[in-house]
Amino acid sequence: MPFEYKFSSKAAGDNTGIFARLTKKRDELTKAGRKVYNLYIGTPDFPTPEHIVRAVSEAASKPENFKYALVDLPELGDALLSYYKKRYGVTLERDEFTSVNGSQDGIGHLGLALCDPDDYVLLPDPGYPVFEAGVKLAGAKIYYYELRAENKFLPDLSKIPEDILHKTRYILTSYPSNPCGAAAPKEMYVKLIEYAKKYNFYIVNDNAYSDIIFDGREGYSFLSIPGAKEVGIEFFSLSKSFDTTGARISFAIGNKKIIDAIKTIRSQYDFGMFLPIQYGAIAALTGETESVKAQCAEYQRRRDALCGGFRKIGWNVPDSEGTMFVWAPIPKNFVSSEEFWEALIDKTGILCTPGNAFGPAGEGYVRLSYAASMEVIQEAMSRLKEFMKEHAGEH
Repeated sequence: MPFEYKFSSKAAGDNTGIFARLTKKRDELTKAGRKVYNLYIGTPDFPTPEHIVRAVSEAASKPENFKYALVDLPELGDALLSYYKKRYGVTLERDEFTSVNGSQDGIGHLGLALCDPDDYVLLPDPGYPVFEAGVKLAGAKIYYYELRAENKFLPDLSKIPEDILHKTRYILTSYPSNPCGAAAPKEMYVKLIEYAKKYNFYIVNDNAYSDIIFDGREGYSFLSIPGAKEVGIEFFSLSKSFDTTGARISFAIGNKKIIDAIKTIRSQYDFGMFLPIQYGAIAALTGETESVKAQCAEYQRRRDALCGGFRKIGWNVPDSEGTMFVWAPIPKNFVSSEEFWEALIDKTGILCTPGNAFGPAGEGYVRLSYAASMEVIQEAMSRLKEFMKEHAGEH
């Protein structure tokens, strides 16, 4: 009898490996000699600021920095508290944060710290795949709240059943939104905090893109809303603002009791952030921020080129309000996100992400990234123009 392999179903899901799948597709096409336009993944194409690289390099040259970190450096705490006060107007205490090895790691393990099997977690649909994986790892239940264009991709709390709200342990939000590119007004969080207090659940916000926000909008911290720290936390990442995606520098920040629970769980599987990376984080948080503002302006220029270009060729795609992504409704004569995605890559070499990879409510959309040079965007637009003439018809 052949050996039978059995594995946990807790983190199973068709979309958890979507970016690996897309990368494999890119590599296959490149190997075949095809020109591929990588508009599918949100990896900044800007260089990491030199002062951050230098801080990591200098720290990595010292053997004593290769031991277990175990805790966050006091200097890192100083830098984070000062940054949050200056950038967001939020006063933090020492026991209101902990580092995590990337927000994906923190969110992916969050359910283990907060949830029991009978608890519900409210997740956005569409939403980033790791949101779902983190709940499944904990064995908790998921209720998806839909983000629809007619509601500006904001949660409609009134549509969540009362019995689900009473069983909810936390709701996860992410604004500016990946994948939808929507920004949220502060009033949304004021209402959400009222709900959290009424139904006794936590709010967890993914603050990854507050520095990539357009048209004069304010990028703010959820913790700046009155009452936020009573009921919630946010994950704050340096990846997109400071171009440190591979360094995995993030923090869980906010309510002390929630932070303590995260620390307890994290101590079971992790011995702290690599010390040279901590020194890089200190450099980022205490250094200049003009480059952050400059790259936001460049992202807006690229967004204008991409979305404006779409509309010029008859594809009615609204401007993204923030992030490095466009959430584009597929042309009407395509029946699904997958069909359009496949036709687009096969005919043009443009590789984007089918909307259904982010949840059922993402069907009928594709996500395109403008974390690419203007030259790449313009070349892609040229290919797309011919494609739309041939395939799209009225849209």
